[in-house]
Amino acid sequence: MKEYALAMIAGMWLADGLALLLLPRFVIDHVRTAIQITTALRPWQLSSVFVGTALFWAGLELQYQPLWICAAGGMVCKGIFLAFAPAPRREQLVAWSLGREDVDYRFWGRGLSTLAVLLLHALGWIGQE
Repeated sequence: MKEYALAMIAGMWLADGLALLLLPRFVIDHVRTAIQITTALRPWQLSSVFVGTALFWAGLELQYQPLWICAAGGMVCKGIFLAFAPAPRREQLVAWSLGREDVDYRFWGRGLSTLAVLLLHALGWIGQE
């Protein structure tokens, strides 16, 4: 069960990463629109905390353990900050994040895709002979 949960995380990372690599402006425009329409973002932000915590505990037994600890820590910190930070600080960070150049989003996409592939490799789903 734990293996499939981690594979779902890798699948989300891969989908997001490829979308940012191929169509960064389209994705960011849709994210910007979703943020303007949706007022209740706290459940999504707290889901980042939940998934990050799950990655931390499950990643302790996997190859590349320091990478999963850092990735999980980043997810948890980001989720807590976006859920509980003062509104002006949160809005400033979101505005900065959504105002980047396309090449910046492509680097994030490459990073997410790399994390996904490494997680699938650590699970033994790819790269095993």
